[in-house]
Amino acid sequence: MKIKASVLIVLLTVLWMTVSAGAAEVKPPQVGQEFPDVELSKPVIAGELKYLGLSGSGSFRINQIKADVVIVEIFSMYCPHCQAEAPAVNKLYPLIEDNAALRGKIKMIGIGTGNSIYETDIFRKKYSVKFPLVPDGDFKIHKIMGEVRTPYFIVVKLKGKKADVIYSKPGALGDNKAFLEGIVKSAGMK
Repeated sequence: MKIKASVLIVLLTVLWMTVSAGAAEVKPPQVGQEFPDVELSKPVIAGELKYLGLSGSGSFRINQIKADVVIVEIFSMYCPHCQAEAPAVNKLYPLIEDNAALRGKIKMIGIGTGNSIYETDIFRKKYSVKFPLVPDGDFKIHKIMGEVRTPYFIVVKLKGKKADVIYSKPGALGDNKAFLEGIVKSAGMK
């Protein structure tokens, strides 16, 4: 059976479009979308589990954190930008924790892309990070997040089982007070 060249071109074009659609680029979570349903390793430090409102061991999802809003930093201990941003991010934590209106309502967590527990512990100790850092040693979460550059910040508003993205940007946070005011406003907390 002979296939005409025009039919063959159409078939190859359809096949190429089908394969291309399956290999579409994954984008970072965007404002207005739901945060991806990813499993994170529970912290092994008891104080970090308590801070997140979790218990036991194993895995958890962002929507299980006991808070109204969660600030997620995607970082790598090998990223010089993450290292440079660490002191500024560390100053955000007490701005939340020392504010009675925000303490317990806004929580922070870091996801160490390509980092093991050992590597996240090194980063925590070297930069005196007070909020929980969890590993993503196999880049699984990083791929789901669109393979974002680090540091990358995503803020989610929790509503029951939903975790809606209200902020999603790469790079430095800038002025912590202005960032926090923007998050409070976007989350409808004031």
